[in-house]
Amino acid sequence: MLGLVLAAAFFVGIHLGIAGTSVRDRLAERLGERAYLGLFSAASLVGLIWLTTAYADAPYVPLWGPLPALRPLALPVVLVAVVFVVLGLTTPSPTVVGGEGALDAPEPATGIQRVTRHPFLWGVAVWATMHLVVTGNLRALVLFGTMLLLALAGPPSIDAKRARRLGPAWARYAAVTSNVPFAAIVQGRNQLRFDEIGWGRLAFAVAVFTALLLMHPVLFGANPLGFLAY
Repeated sequence: MLGLVLAAAFFVGIHLGIAGTSVRDRLAERLGERAYLGLFSAASLVGLIWLTTAYADAPYVPLWGPLPALRPLALPVVLVAVVFVVLGLTTPSPTVVGGEGALDAPEPATGIQRVTRHPFLWGVAVWATMHLVVTGNLRALVLFGTMLLLALAGPPSIDAKRARRLGPAWARYAAVTSNVPFAAIVQGRNQLRFDEIGWGRLAFAVAVFTALLLMHPVLFGANPLGFLAY
């Protein structure tokens, strides 16, 4: 379990202690933006591999225990999470490196960006929460708790970095968007546009979810469809 805790501390540390602070700006100035991004990406990959291997090696220590009764609920919830993740990865966004050009468009926020500035991270947050609740053991608490912490802490950190770097252009974008999903729409600062989200992206997200569902026993050892056997 110590290895998993150390891996989690490393992964959180590089994201919140470096990427989420002004340390990131100073490193990028010294190393150059591309060099910094390359090193940070490599460190993130190492941290992710360390986390997953340490999770597999960690002992099973029950907390509240598995909650199989929630598995039918988990499927649609995780589907929503995967949709947010896929839309976040496939929709141009000024919140990601290299996406700042979208701020110059007449409509700075389109598609899923109208719903939330951070669809990928909200998808991860929902996914991590559901897995944490359903599994109910210590190693899951460390792994999925780490992902949940980063997913919730990431948006304000990213917003602060973008505000520092992009100034008025970011302020214009932030005025018509929200971190919390649907908040800007509810407040009347934006509107939902399914035609911009794209039915093709939604279909791809469903396909990804289906593939993960079917491959889950092979990749992760647990069968999320096991409740159908009862």
